[in-house]
Amino acid sequence: MIRPMEAPLQLRPATAADVDAMREVEVDAGGRFRGFPPELGFDEIADDEPPAPEVLLGHVDSDSGWVVVDTANGDLVVGYAVASMMDDDAHLDQVSVRGAYEGRGIGTALLDTVVAWATDLGFDAITLTTFRDVPFNGPYYERRGFRELSAHECGSELRALRQHERDIGLDVQPRIAMRRHLL
Repeated sequence: MIRPMEAPLQLRPATAADVDAMREVEVDAGGRFRGFPPELGFDEIADDEPPAPEVLLGHVDSDSGWVVVDTANGDLVVGYAVASMMDDDAHLDQVSVRGAYEGRGIGTALLDTVVAWATDLGFDAITLTTFRDVPFNGPYYERRGFRELSAHECGSELRALRQHERDIGLDVQPRIAMRRHLL
């Protein structure tokens, strides 16, 4: 189910033609991390490369990617989400929104779409990893029904993802795994 949005915004499945714009959204959204004091280390997060085109194309091909476009601005992609499967749960890989479009419910609409996708596929839960204390990360997801998982509650794939995040230096601030039950 695709959640309807108020014009001129439209939420729809991502296509191969959207991949470059999705990468642009990711770079733009990363700028939000520059608003924190430099000593917190978030500048490194802001400078991260967006997902590779092949990764995003994989989501397009598996019907697990969605975009929000601004139809009044030439169908500009202003937000996107991608999801996958991990440890027998659905997994929210990424939600990103252009800075100029924050606060319009785009991230929530994308999250709701991923939750509907996971529910339609019969998953019992959806997981994600995020920064625990960043207001638009951990606290945001907690308000939307996610709860922090302890290390022993994580399946092997989720534990491997958390280790990968540590290995690549993503843990500049505390990161957590979270789960939301769907049934």
